[in-house]
Amino acid sequence: MKSAFLVFLGGGLGSVLRYQLSKHLNNTVITSIPYGTLTVNILGSLLLGFLMGISFKYNNLPTAFSLFFAVGFCGGFTTFSTFAYENQIFLKSGDYYNFLLYTLGSLFLGVSAVIIGVFLSRFS
Repeated sequence: MKSAFLVFLGGGLGSVLRYQLSKHLNNTVITSIPYGTLTVNILGSLLLGFLMGISFKYNNLPTAFSLFFAVGFCGGFTTFSTFAYENQIFLKSGDYYNFLLYTLGSLFLGVSAVIIGVFLSRFS
């Protein structure tokens, strides 16, 4: 029960932060690319890479740390469902250029962010 509560707390915090950041970026930037979702997914990937790098480096971090931050916070902060929905909108409107740009850019930047996060954890 404690594990579920830690995931619940971390996920709630991550979700609220994602909502605030996405709302701000998607409303202030006039473009067809949803920069709010892109930003939270890349930042979440960077943070997850960093946290997993720390976890591997110190190998004795409490399970609660991973549950709260990696599973809960990062899981709540990032959003695959919104990413998929936004891509569906691109396809439905026939905007194949932004569909490809957003999809491939998100994949490349997200994986790169995890790699960079793991790398940066070496210096902590």
